[in-house]
Amino acid sequence: MMKLLKLSCAVAITSILITGIAVAKDSKSAPETEQEKLLYFMGTQLGQSLMLLQLSDAELDQVLLGTRDAVQGKAIKLDPTVYGPQLTKFGEERHKIRLEEERPLAKAYLARMAAEDGARTTASGLIFLALKSGSGATPTSTSMVELDYHGTLRDGTVFDSSVVRGQAVQIPLERVHPCWQEGIALLKEGGKAKITCPARLAYQDRGLANVPPGAAITFEVELVKIVR
Repeated sequence: MMKLLKLSCAVAITSILITGIAVAKDSKSAPETEQEKLLYFMGTQLGQSLMLLQLSDAELDQVLLGTRDAVQGKAIKLDPTVYGPQLTKFGEERHKIRLEEERPLAKAYLARMAAEDGARTTASGLIFLALKSGSGATPTSTSMVELDYHGTLRDGTVFDSSVVRGQAVQIPLERVHPCWQEGIALLKEGGKAKITCPARLAYQDRGLANVPPGAAITFEVELVKIVR
């Protein structure tokens, strides 16, 4: 957990270093040129690492202030041996708060999804709801599969989607999280299902930049084909 939080903070700071000056100068300006849009996109991708910290506007202002001073070469009068460990502790505390908030909400969400008509809960806790029957072969644990999927949080927020990107993906099942390993093995080629994953079968207590720690998540997944 310590290494993960240090990495998250490092990536977050990197994102602020890249975008901080422009944001601090005019937080309301929208990117207009293609280069501005590209740089803005870069900032949003890297800046997602800050999401789990749930910074207030006032806290983010201080991050941007420090960023601007560092980028402009101004003297930084804070001892890294003092504030480095404090930054790590800050990230750990924010992560713990988010996890404790999310756990009861995830439990209620899982209960709601399990109660949907036609849903079944497996021994592992995965919730499977068939949406379309397939007629082809069933993948094994070592299959390479082509999938089209749409991943959402309990509130419906999309956190990952090949559907939105407009491009199905090819993935070896042995390299995905346990929820997909189990859930996709219940599909036949051409089949589609809604698969709801408890945190322990997906991103666990660590979460992702755009998935809260301890979150239960849902995928609508179509098994396009078994590649091999």
